[in-house]
Amino acid sequence: MLFRGSSSSASSPRCSRPVPVGTRRQVPHGSSSRSSAPRVKTEFEAANSGTTLTISTDSSAALETKIEQGAPADVFLSADTINPQKLIARGLATGPMVVFAGNKLTIVVPKDNPAGVKKPADLARAGVDVIAAGDEVPITKYATQLIHNLAGLPGYPAGFEAAYAANVASREENVGAIVGKIALGQGDAGIVYVTDAAAASDVRTVDVPASANVIATYGGVLVKASKHEAEARAFLAWLAGPSGQAVLARFGFLPAPS
Repeated sequence: MLFRGSSSSASSPRCSRPVPVGTRRQVPHGSSSRSSAPRVKTEFEAANSGTTLTISTDSSAALETKIEQGAPADVFLSADTINPQKLIARGLATGPMVVFAGNKLTIVVPKDNPAGVKKPADLARAGVDVIAAGDEVPITKYATQLIHNLAGLPGYPAGFEAAYAANVASREENVGAIVGKIALGQGDAGIVYVTDAAAASDVRTVDVPASANVIATYGGVLVKASKHEAEARAFLAWLAGPSGQAVLARFGFLPAPS
């Protein structure tokens, strides 16, 4: 998510200058925080009179690339820690990175579940079309780790990981696109974040064993080109603090991993 901010009043007592935002989000902010973004905007603006946040969302990798190409942003919020660290390493963001949330994974299937996917092992069954994301999208790293973890559990057949990979029918730009395809019946199953599944009324979920699940770690950074450094830092502090964490928790996000 990418966030950019503006202030309608230079004399605002809490935030006298515009506040920017980015993840994959566009704060830029990763698409997995899309459901929480409007509430984050509303609550932060309410606490900072005169400030307006502009939020854009896409996959975290796509947003990182846009910032590299000069897209305006004050804060970049990502569904991983790799993309924020890339910006820091390339001199485009100022550290330290702020870890602000965690998430878990689940499996989504169409409401009518025509392929009969009832357990994670079914992801590797012949004939099941899996919808996944591109290699650079954070969910892909997490999903790959989940499949690896599942393969080590009792009852999972040899070759589970390879069979899952062979079932991947398409790779989408972000998690929202995975959920959208599953909802339309254009695929049989997909691995997504719990928060995305919870925000979608037209899919069902298949539980993932807690022992195999993966915690996604979300990180945010100040974009170096921001003209509103103080306000951007204030936003990151708010998001990682009690008020921001309370908002994120309402949408199913976990506390920031320590």
